[in-house]
Amino acid sequence: MAMEKTFDASEAEARLYKAWEESGAFKAGANASREDAFCVMIPPPNVTGSLHMGHAFNNTLQDILVRWHRMRGFDTLWQPGTDHAGIATQMVTEREMAANGEPSRREMGREAFLDRVWQQKVKSRGTIIGQLKRLGASADWSREAFTMGGAAGDPDRGNGPNFHDAVIKVFVDMYNKGLIYRGKRLVNWDPHFETAISDLEVENIENPGHMWHFKYPLAGGATYTYIEKDEDGNVVLEEERDYISIATTRPETMLGDGAVAVHPSDERYAPIVGKLCEIPVGPKEHRRLIPIITDEYPDPTFGSGAVKITGAHDFNDYGVAKRGNIPCYRLMDTKAHMRDDGAPYEEAALIAGAVARGERTLTEAETDALNLVPDHLRGLDRFEARKRVVEEITAEGLAVMVPATDPRLGSPKAPVAPEEGGEARDDAIVPLVEAKPIMQPFGDRSKVVIEPMLTDQWFVDAEKIVGPALDAVRSGEVKIVPESGERTYYHWLENIEPWCISRQLWWGHQIPVWFDADGNQYCAPTEAEAQAMAGDGVALTRDPDVLDTWFSSGLWPIGTLGWPEQTPELQKYFPTSVLVTGQDILFFWVARMMMMQLAVVDQIPFKDVYLHGLVRDAKGKKMSKSLGNVVDPLEIIDEYGADALRFTNAAMASLGGVLKLDMQRIAGYRNFGTKLWNATRFAEMNGVFENRAPSADIPKATATVNQWIIGETARVRGEVDAALAAYRFDDAAAALYRFVWGKVCDWYVEFSKPLLLDDGPQTAETKATMAWVIDQCLILLHPIMPFITEELWAVTGDRSKMLVHADWPTYGDDLIDAEADREMNWVIGLIEGIRSARQQMHVPVGLYLPLVVKDMGDAAKAAWDRNEVLIKRLARIDDLTVVDAFPKGCATVPMEGASFGLPLADIIDVAEEKARLEKSLQKLAKEIGGMKGRLGNPKFVESAPEEVVEETRANLAAREEEAAQLNEALARLAELG
Repeated sequence: MAMEKTFDASEAEARLYKAWEESGAFKAGANASREDAFCVMIPPPNVTGSLHMGHAFNNTLQDILVRWHRMRGFDTLWQPGTDHAGIATQMVTEREMAANGEPSRREMGREAFLDRVWQQKVKSRGTIIGQLKRLGASADWSREAFTMGGAAGDPDRGNGPNFHDAVIKVFVDMYNKGLIYRGKRLVNWDPHFETAISDLEVENIENPGHMWHFKYPLAGGATYTYIEKDEDGNVVLEEERDYISIATTRPETMLGDGAVAVHPSDERYAPIVGKLCEIPVGPKEHRRLIPIITDEYPDPTFGSGAVKITGAHDFNDYGVAKRGNIPCYRLMDTKAHMRDDGAPYEEAALIAGAVARGERTLTEAETDALNLVPDHLRGLDRFEARKRVVEEITAEGLAVMVPATDPRLGSPKAPVAPEEGGEARDDAIVPLVEAKPIMQPFGDRSKVVIEPMLTDQWFVDAEKIVGPALDAVRSGEVKIVPESGERTYYHWLENIEPWCISRQLWWGHQIPVWFDADGNQYCAPTEAEAQAMAGDGVALTRDPDVLDTWFSSGLWPIGTLGWPEQTPELQKYFPTSVLVTGQDILFFWVARMMMMQLAVVDQIPFKDVYLHGLVRDAKGKKMSKSLGNVVDPLEIIDEYGADALRFTNAAMASLGGVLKLDMQRIAGYRNFGTKLWNATRFAEMNGVFENRAPSADIPKATATVNQWIIGETARVRGEVDAALAAYRFDDAAAALYRFVWGKVCDWYVEFSKPLLLDDGPQTAETKATMAWVIDQCLILLHPIMPFITEELWAVTGDRSKMLVHADWPTYGDDLIDAEADREMNWVIGLIEGIRSARQQMHVPVGLYLPLVVKDMGDAAKAAWDRNEVLIKRLARIDDLTVVDAFPKGCATVPMEGASFGLPLADIIDVAEEKARLEKSLQKLAKEIGGMKGRLGNPKFVESAPEEVVEETRANLAAREEEAAQLNEALARLAELG
């Protein structure tokens, strides 16, 4: 049956994928012909998630590697699975429960709610998996894992790896080794979900904000001489002060201040270091005194140079507090309301005062229990409390006052003086409140402002396990690509902090620690074992927190392969071969997998790490719903087919490059698939696939054109293998594009026509060669474009197996015939040279021209004679005349062994063509000058958005290239005289 005119991706893709799955094509070890194993772990997407462009890009690259290795006979496993995604899944479930009018989580209770989440997991799981299949992902779905697989309530318990028990075992083992502990540290706290979250779940967004300047009076009415100097040491201000000035963007946190810090080198405050100052808020009779200390953290050139230290609510302050042994007083509850628990403020303030004077010390628990929020502010939302604090300080006259014309205030805020007829008074003073943009941390899912909070959490003592992970990369045992990723890796791990692994959620691996009434801890895999440790009759309560998702996913490589059981898969596929992931989770996931696997099984989890950036839009902007530039990969697949999207992903995957997704590029690669389809149809219509031998042996070619294309095929095979081995997906795609479109579909198809149509002695050879070359195109393209290649494989012959399992070629450069290569490249160069001259000179496309030649050597003459028909047809040449000298008005086409000329004097109007080109050049020169001016302006480069600067650079390069081509055309015109 004849081929269809076009490839119907919408119909074929589902049919082909079903055939692959039903044949077991993706199973671990399928098509293996060698003992070497190749294993890739899919970065598990959220079980309730949907495919986005990041997933599509990342999984395309994995699939290319997997299909390439499978076709080469490696024992291949692409391990799929999903992540339980604690906070995201709990949020999705609660949102759906609310929409359905179901009871809330707390009304339902923990056990019933977890059953409800399992229902949500079963419902949602198929979405992301089905979408990955639409992309063509050839993972072994029979081995699909889940990061909470095997946990209580899992409806699929027993059908996959018991990931839950593995996670619990690791926690218990690490706890018993002293690598996991419970402590109080500052964390990112999400007041909406009432849980700690990781840095990756925090979005820092610039918003309009304010910086308030307040006076902290010195204790006992003390004064000092405050002196400011300019850069040359000249005194510019000298006055007596009875206060120290601080600036803050969060006045509500002043209530928990433990000190005011200044830099040791700041001479302005040297006289008062060690003295006490008063926090200017709260009941006057119970004002707290705090010490003025020195620390390297304050910047003497920023603001007043003095910084309030609120260790329980700021990460930088927390570091200062720990270094200076300053108490950290927590001010807020889990909803970020000001605390309303504990003793009355009067009592708490007396205790804190005694601590500040060195008369009393508190344990960490006693410090945390102390509520220093004044009674009238307790229970308020943090932002309402901020408003009240500012009002009270200002009313008491303890705000720093400045003239209304002070530039730090932004637009003039001078009050209107009624006694002066409503005119603004320049001599009025107002509180110093700077209106300035500030970076605020928001929860990426809750969209509320994150509060740094001092809470009890579980931590991995990462410093104890980081060494082997650093050594593995330094020694080269693990390679990170691109190399710039290594620097980031070292930076994170050499400055590692304790890793917070607990979350205040219900969905997740509940921490296997029980407490008795005295707070003693019993860590065990089960409650029965914990009870045995505590003794009969001791009442135990389990820690309600769950483990951070990053902890469980940190065990992904071994957990999916059946650890702690020593399974055959673990023996065969671990350590895995390569991890393909985003550079944004190099620390959060990659480094932690390194640390965890080395700590648990003393082996690296993978040999190579390939890092890529974020997929951005065509202009380089980050995709976001607010910008309206989010691209849905499924919509791309619907419109252009999966192959076009996959080829685009490969083509833009330059090492360390910016990933810009351009819809025009996707359309172009769909056209590339169409080009291949049409070339195959041409072959079919010319009987190329009729009576073809089942053998895939390389044809024995005698015709120069066939020898040449066989050599070109060998050359591109080497280029593709080298590129994929080096993770240069873009180079592999570029090589295949040039070969398939340029060498095969354009040149070889055209060159073969006379041989196919003449029915001469070399016709059978040409058919066999073309059939073999198209087969090689399909094989080499298959890892990147699996659907159209599999379809063409099926319709072009009776095959012993599907293309997904076809043998990857191993032929090499010995197939390159140097003479054929030289001759055909000479022919192509001549045709392209003539075409270029015609185009530049605006010669009518269909017009046949005479061609003259001089100084023609024997090799050039032989090449011409053997390919004269081809050259004349493809370059639209009437005849060739040998001359001693070119006539006037000739456009020259220099070639090796000959110089050709196109007599154009009587065909084009040279003066008119010259005027056209010069006019175009003048317009281009103006555009180039404008762009160079913008790029040469430091203000533009520094202040314009990065994508705008990059777009301007790209436009400049394109205009300069266009100008170069026009100048080349002018030079040709000059030859015409």
